[in-house]
Amino acid sequence: MSKDSFPQLRNNSSKTALVEGDRSYTYAEVNQRIDRFASGLLADKQDLEEERIAFFLPASLDYVTTMHGVWRAGGIAVPLNVASAVAELDHYLNCASVTRLVTSPDYLESLQALCNDLNVQLLTVDEVIASEATALPEIGEDRRAMMLFTSGTTNKPKGVVSTHKTIRAQITTLLDAWAWSENDVIPLFLPLHHIHGIINILSCGLWAGATVHLFAKFDIPKITDEVIAGTYNVFMAVPTIYVKLIQYFESIDAERVIRICDGFRAMRLNISGSAACPVKLFNQWQELTGQVLLERYGMTEIGMGISNPYDGERRAGYVGQPLPGVQCQLFNEDNEPVSEEGTAGEIRIKGDNVFLEYWDNEKATRESFKDDWFCTGDVAVVEDGYYRIMGRSSVDIIKSGGYKLSALEIEGVLLTHEAIVEVAVIGVEDETWGEAVVAVIGLRDGASLDYDELKSWCDGKMSAYKIPKAIKIVDALPRNAMGKVTKPALKELL
Repeated sequence: MSKDSFPQLRNNSSKTALVEGDRSYTYAEVNQRIDRFASGLLADKQDLEEERIAFFLPASLDYVTTMHGVWRAGGIAVPLNVASAVAELDHYLNCASVTRLVTSPDYLESLQALCNDLNVQLLTVDEVIASEATALPEIGEDRRAMMLFTSGTTNKPKGVVSTHKTIRAQITTLLDAWAWSENDVIPLFLPLHHIHGIINILSCGLWAGATVHLFAKFDIPKITDEVIAGTYNVFMAVPTIYVKLIQYFESIDAERVIRICDGFRAMRLNISGSAACPVKLFNQWQELTGQVLLERYGMTEIGMGISNPYDGERRAGYVGQPLPGVQCQLFNEDNEPVSEEGTAGEIRIKGDNVFLEYWDNEKATRESFKDDWFCTGDVAVVEDGYYRIMGRSSVDIIKSGGYKLSALEIEGVLLTHEAIVEVAVIGVEDETWGEAVVAVIGLRDGASLDYDELKSWCDGKMSAYKIPKAIKIVDALPRNAMGKVTKPALKELL
């Protein structure tokens, strides 16, 4: 992506762009370093011509340098999950036909054998960066820019390819919708192989001229110290992070809890995303901090598509309305548009924010579109103008006794039980019901629960056909790097 796409990345800007540990870097310093890295990547070439350059880096100056450097040199940036196992990395590097992998010195030894096997050149940022910047190519907006991999919860991960135009659209719709400005300061601790951290936080922050504090992981003591100090005015996280914060509050003295909550209370915006925010959590956070969480809906293929408003009512359990520039429509199983409120349908999306293709997978790309609408696979209803996600059609919609049940809705009710700290609901094959509702539950320390107790508690709280037919209690639910439960893995527990 060219410099013009990120207006504040200028050689004369002394504004702080990034903070990493006890070091801070101005936009001018970051900009110059990116140019030198792009020049080093090019060497004697004029344009990388969409060469796939992968990087295995946590949130850091090196990460920003590498991503923007690849964009400026005309390559396709392939950010990888630093928590990935070697077998997963093998798939990603092979799938994308990666030629070079950039990492930090800490990972060189563990990655060398894999790169040797795949004939991938393994490099550090310092090995690539040139002593001075050279001429860089002009990059058209329709050029491929980035490849992110799907979570692979139902199939092998696919490479989602976005163009520079796609990325620009994903960023700019959020700048206005969430009122970004150069006065914003935000922590970034989410994994940077995912749209949430890359677009919603890092890229929006840099485009707006804001300051982004980089953390290799979610460090609760350090981050909450900064919250107390009033450093941040915007906070974005997945629901699991808000749960961990509430659990942390229970382990520290009351005075520090008050100071942390006051720090959050003073912020202009708290956002939750990447997984459904339970209504119980939404209400808990508001009671503690006064912050009404802004929940939104997006996915790797579209960036953000739907959002609760910055100004206006934010409804618990709802993801809001389509963002500017994004067309959204529900379709039923007969491929017909759903026009009645309260009627479930698959979310389909059109707009410049939609990805270009699945890399080297023409069949999957073709099957994911119908009449130019991208088929998300997520089912929702519209109620009083706001979208409510019922779940993935493949794992969250349970067809039981002739009803279509939302696993997310049932989970939300179960989470209000005082003994339950986490829960996932799935459908399992059943001769009588077609699919039976099963709840996999994690209990609060010291709590106990049996099926008869739970069934009795559920009476009056949900319709009889939604009450789980069975429960299984586990120590912890399987989750991906974004804290989202991987439901196919649950069936192996049953």
